[in-house]
Amino acid sequence: MQNRNLMIGIAIIASPIIFALAVFPDSFSLSWNQGRGGFLFALVFIVAELFGLKILISKKKLLAVIPLALIVIIYLISLEYGLRDYLIASAKQYNVQLVYSWTWMWDFIILGIFTIVALSIYFGKRWIRIAPAGPIFLGGSAIILSLDAFFPYDTLGPLQYVVPYLVQTNVWLINVLHLGTATARDNIMFLKGDFGSMVLQVFWPSAGVHSIIIYSLVMGAFLLKMNIPRKRKSIYFALGIVGTIIVNMIRIFALSWYALKVTTDAKQWEEFHSVAGEIMFLPWLFVFLLVVILIESKRLKKLESEEKPGTKNI
Repeated sequence: MQNRNLMIGIAIIASPIIFALAVFPDSFSLSWNQGRGGFLFALVFIVAELFGLKILISKKKLLAVIPLALIVIIYLISLEYGLRDYLIASAKQYNVQLVYSWTWMWDFIILGIFTIVALSIYFGKRWIRIAPAGPIFLGGSAIILSLDAFFPYDTLGPLQYVVPYLVQTNVWLINVLHLGTATARDNIMFLKGDFGSMVLQVFWPSAGVHSIIIYSLVMGAFLLKMNIPRKRKSIYFALGIVGTIIVNMIRIFALSWYALKVTTDAKQWEEFHSVAGEIMFLPWLFVFLLVVILIESKRLKKLESEEKPGTKNI
C-alpha cells in the first residue's frame, strides 16, 4: 500500500508533463530556450529522488494534489487558445527583449510552483531534503530564461565576462589540431574550413554559462541532502564545476567543428546549435550525480562493515 501510494503520487506530479508530451510533442525541443525539453529532465530528477522511498503518502494527500495537476493541465491547454498570445502581447509592457524566452519562462514557473506545492503536501517541510533537485532545476531554468528574456546576448556583463576566454581557448585548439583557420576578437570567432568561411558570435547562454548556474543549484541541493563530510561535498562541487566548464568547451568546439567540417549553411548549423548544449550538459550532470551516489554508497557500506563487531577486513 505504501509503495502503491508513492507510485500514484509520482504519477500525479508527472501527469502535466505526460499530458504535454502526448498532446503537444512538438513543444519538447531539447534547446534550453526553445521548448519544454527541460520538463523531461526535471521529471527524471523527481522520479530518481522519490522512487523507493519508505514514506507513507495518505490517500487524502494524493486527492489534494489532483486538482492542482488539473490546473496546470488547463494552463497548458489555455496557451493554445489565446493565453500564449496574451503573454506575447504583455512582453512589450514589461520591456522584454526576447519574447520566446519570456513565454517559455512561464511554463517552467507554473510547473515549478506546482511541483513544490505537491511535494509540500506529500512530505511537508521535509520535501527540501527528500526531493529538491526537480523543483530547483525547474526554478533555475525559469531564472535563466528570465535573464535571457530581459538581458539577451551580451547585455548582462557579468555573465558575459568569461566568454572571450572560452573563445580564445577554442580558437587555440582549432589551430593546434589543424582543423582550419580560426581567429578571435572578443566574443567573435572567424572560422574558415572545408566549406568556406563562417563568423560565430558567442554569448553567455551559448557558452554554457547558464549550465554552470543550473549545475550549481541542482548540485547544491543534491549535496545538501547527502550525509557526507563538508570537505567531501566541497570537493564534489568543485569537480562538477570543472567538469561543466570542460563540457561547455567541448560544446563550443563541436559547434566550431560543425562549421569547419560539415557545413556553413546557417539553417543547418542553427539546427545543430539548438540541441548541442543540452545533449552534452544534461547527460554529464546525470552521470556525475550517479558517480557521486555510487562512490558514497560504496563508502557507506565499507564504513558499516568496519563498524560491525567481529568483521575482518581482507
